[in-house]
Amino acid sequence: MSKLKSLAKDTAIYGLSSIVARFINYLLVPIQTARFAASGGEYGVITNVYAYVSILIILLTFGMETTFFRFMNREGEQPERIYSTTLRMLAFTSLASIAVVMALLHPIAAAIGYADHPEYVAVMYTTVAIDAFMAIPFAYLRYQHKPVKFAMLKIFNIVLNITLNILYLIVLPALRLNPFGIYDEQFTLDVAFVFYINLVCTLCSLLLLWKELRGFRFGFDRAACRRMLGYTWPLLIMGVAGQLNQAASQILFPYLYDGSVEEARTQLGIYGACIKIAMIMVMITQAFRFAYEPFVFGRSKDRDNRETYAQAMKYYLIFTLLAFLCVMGYIDILKFIIGESYWEGLRVVPIVMAAEIMFGVFFNLSFWYKLTDRTIWGAYFSGIGAVVLIAVDVLLIPRFSYMACAWAGFCAYAVSMLLSYFIGQHYYKIDYPLRDMAVYTLAAVALYAVMTQTHDLPLWAELGINTLLIVAFTALILVKDIKKLIIKK
Repeated sequence: MSKLKSLAKDTAIYGLSSIVARFINYLLVPIQTARFAASGGEYGVITNVYAYVSILIILLTFGMETTFFRFMNREGEQPERIYSTTLRMLAFTSLASIAVVMALLHPIAAAIGYADHPEYVAVMYTTVAIDAFMAIPFAYLRYQHKPVKFAMLKIFNIVLNITLNILYLIVLPALRLNPFGIYDEQFTLDVAFVFYINLVCTLCSLLLLWKELRGFRFGFDRAACRRMLGYTWPLLIMGVAGQLNQAASQILFPYLYDGSVEEARTQLGIYGACIKIAMIMVMITQAFRFAYEPFVFGRSKDRDNRETYAQAMKYYLIFTLLAFLCVMGYIDILKFIIGESYWEGLRVVPIVMAAEIMFGVFFNLSFWYKLTDRTIWGAYFSGIGAVVLIAVDVLLIPRFSYMACAWAGFCAYAVSMLLSYFIGQHYYKIDYPLRDMAVYTLAAVALYAVMTQTHDLPLWAELGINTLLIVAFTALILVKDIKKLIIKK
């Protein structure tokens, strides 16, 4: 029982800290979009560079975080040697990759469209390489059951980032001060500050992990290294394919957009800012995931587990549809999260939120291949989804600009979700309540359709009508499902 209590406590702290950190990080959106007007393209640069970062972090960690946990708990392995070996592997690959990138800095910067600003590449690659290395000390904190330190370090990094962004993007420009020299209002200086701030925050976090870095002293085990590399490569493929579904559109956009480089950056910046509103759904999905993963594996031997998974799927869909209606019902208030010059891109929000709902359903469905040890199917589904996304981007971005990016993600997640469902029913059949789920989905779509007709009304009337529509959906939930749960209890 004490172990279960410890697990529950750790899970709650990890989950809450991640959600809090993501929410605090969310505050960067109004700060940066207020400082950078959409027409300047600066936020487009940030969106594009961070898309590369999201792929690079997967490549540089190459699945070693999961592999680390597997081998630290494997019978016959020496945990201290495994930790030291993993630290040395990630330190070597990170330092070696930094050296290669610095040697090829100008060709790389030119290849991704930043020939005039190679410092963007240098600073951000160094940051992401250090972040990749730090994944192992952070994993070690989890292994040692130190969730409080883990959470505090994560939140410290985000708070420091927010503070420095406010200082350098708002306070100092308002005072026309620059501690590094004469104040300069040029676009390149502002964007560079965002990247340098990330590097400073990462270095501070690294220094605070000095106790965990003493693990280097346990030496390097070549045999364990070979075993770990053999285990981790499928995880790398799955991770890259999955992340491409999140970032490929932002990477491809400057190459496919039918217009000037400056205009492409402007359009990408609008898209990148507006999808931050839709990321509310990502926070909800992440909160659900932290609770659901240990729940599923803990119930895998229960007789009624499949019925439980089916009900969990239904309630996940209900909750996310309600969140969708809340966001869309109050979009004319939530839009103030981003700068006014970005509002023209708000039409992507419902599409991206719908895509994230399907990603959550796909996540729910993924347990059939995790529970049956057929994880290769996860790589297949993610890979096919990535191909669909890239195909839609290539075909439609030249004609429809960033709207193609939103629909590409929608199509990719839809294909992955449907494939996982139909193939999963063959290997691990679960009788999902499809009729109930369809009723809720159609009801949400109908209510959203009504909401789209209220934008021309006075704000008070629009919000009043949308609130009534949200209440109506909530009443449907209470009457159709929550009431039944109460009666059963």
